[in-house]
Amino acid sequence: MEEKVIMAGFGGQGVMAIGRLLAYAGMIENKHVTWLPSYGPEMRGGTANCAVVVSDEPIGSPLISKDGTAAIVLNLPSLLKFEKEIIPGGKIIINKSLIDAEPSREDIDAYYVPANELAMELGNSKIANMVMLGAYLELTKIVKIDSVLDAFVKVFGEDKAHLIPINKEALLKGAEAVKTYV
Repeated sequence: MEEKVIMAGFGGQGVMAIGRLLAYAGMIENKHVTWLPSYGPEMRGGTANCAVVVSDEPIGSPLISKDGTAAIVLNLPSLLKFEKEIIPGGKIIINKSLIDAEPSREDIDAYYVPANELAMELGNSKIANMVMLGAYLELTKIVKIDSVLDAFVKVFGEDKAHLIPINKEALLKGAEAVKTYV
């Protein structure tokens, strides 16, 4: 088993955060992982993406180039840039709240998640990224939600532990959003 996922959006949308959480969750589950961040020159408001590989076997390279198994895209420029990096039969999870477009390819499976609206239902627009991560986890089962929550304190520190319950709700909302596809 090996998952190669690209996560992309504007800086400030929490793309790097969900990438780190996924990588740490993989380590908690004793899997091999890589996390490779890439920032645009402006960071907040600019482009941001990361590549995460989670595998049962040692990983040869952290780079994803035309061999991604999935992409989580939070804005239209990310959809346009990264859909070509996904293998035929791969998955693309699209933030329907901000992207009013479909992939140009018909050989990948697209999943549409209204992440911003679901985050607002929980009362916090900042957790749209966690909604998207929850959708990805439901579709791939690459790591358990509980492992992501265990990773939360490792990534953000003890002073953010009080945010675990709302982030768990966001992950579950995202998972629920794609269950009709599964």
